[in-house]
Amino acid sequence: MATPLLAQPAAGSDLLPVPVSERNGVLEVLTMRRDPFDFSTKRRDQYGEVFAMNALGVRMVMAYGAEAAGEILMNRDRAFANAPAWSYFIGPFFNRGIMLLDFDEHRHHRHIMQQAFAPNVLKGYFAEMQPVIADRVAAFDTGQVKLLEVFKELTLDIALEIFLGMELSKAEADRLNKAFIETVRAGVALVRKPVPGGRWWKGLRSRKILEDFFYAHIDAKRATQTPDLFSVLCHAESDDGHRFTDEDVVNHMIFVLMAAHDTSTITMTQMAYRMAEHPKWQAKARAQSQALGPMLEYDELSELTVLDNIMKESLRMCPPVPAQPRMAIKDTQVMGYYVPEGTMVAIPQMANHRDPRYFTDPDVFDPERFLPERAEDKGHRMAWMPFGGGVHKCIGLYFAGMEIKTIMHNLLRDYEWFVPAGYRFPMDYSSLPVPKDGLPVTLVRRR
Repeated sequence: MATPLLAQPAAGSDLLPVPVSERNGVLEVLTMRRDPFDFSTKRRDQYGEVFAMNALGVRMVMAYGAEAAGEILMNRDRAFANAPAWSYFIGPFFNRGIMLLDFDEHRHHRHIMQQAFAPNVLKGYFAEMQPVIADRVAAFDTGQVKLLEVFKELTLDIALEIFLGMELSKAEADRLNKAFIETVRAGVALVRKPVPGGRWWKGLRSRKILEDFFYAHIDAKRATQTPDLFSVLCHAESDDGHRFTDEDVVNHMIFVLMAAHDTSTITMTQMAYRMAEHPKWQAKARAQSQALGPMLEYDELSELTVLDNIMKESLRMCPPVPAQPRMAIKDTQVMGYYVPEGTMVAIPQMANHRDPRYFTDPDVFDPERFLPERAEDKGHRMAWMPFGGGVHKCIGLYFAGMEIKTIMHNLLRDYEWFVPAGYRFPMDYSSLPVPKDGLPVTLVRRR
């Protein structure tokens, strides 16, 4: 039986039609969530690097490989848009966040928003966050702890103090944390309607909680300038004097707080697991942190080279955002395959990061692959892309690196941590990738 095709290109075209997986869409999604690496290997062997599948109510083209990622993300003929793709998944929950804007409007918003992540502002955030991180890390419980939960609580504390400039009660902080978790999980709900008690319904409820919180505080933030992100966005303006509306500020704050909170937590959890699994790398990173002292200067972050390579390798093996969707807004092509207008296209960077064409022994944890003499991530501009690429590359990537390194620097100096021999943490890929067991470790305070 012939393989179904997505759509036939026009007569006389040299483009190829995209083959379509015949499997039930729900089964395909569940299979992919259970083991995305095995899924990608089997589907690429069967269909090639460009194929279509039914997923979450849409027909989606999967475009594997760095070359395909480059064509889509560089978007030279402006054929692909972020907003209609991401909006399908998270639009009701992260409405008009910076990632859900396109073209001139995106450029305008990003230009204003960039002021919140300029080098001098980052240095201000760094000065504010260092004592917060040192105090929180020093107070960690020891013994058997779940590091995912520890990191999630810590990154939320940092986000509230550095991004919001507020001190909240634990009950209020927990309420916001739960709201962020529910909005993220809602985007990949199988039932995409507000059925009471379901993921979609919880996401809409949580979005309202977050909106009410920010609108309640926006007048105070506009009245006085303070060195936090919330205030910076309230007062930043473009070269021609344009400022964000209240609605803009609320939308961007909800999106950025979610992105900073969840992605940093996932990255540190991966780093901690790899350093527990490979104690020699934990020791190497600790030696550099001990040599620099407890309180870092901003410029000393670049001297944590071992920690930097551990972070990069952890991001390679498990990027916090496993795929990048786009929508074709006109008839176009990817790698010689015809993609008609209105088609969802996804770049699966989680699978791309294991591509043996660029990474030797791709399933092996090897931070040395990022050393200058190897530089495996430089084999193609899209071979390693945990922060995305093109004009939508993550605006907060330098803040994330600064926060993660500072937390891990303090953790390395104050503690050692271990997992039992042979332990492999069970991953949940149903939303953003997290360990199902929360990464239980034995955390021991160092003398």
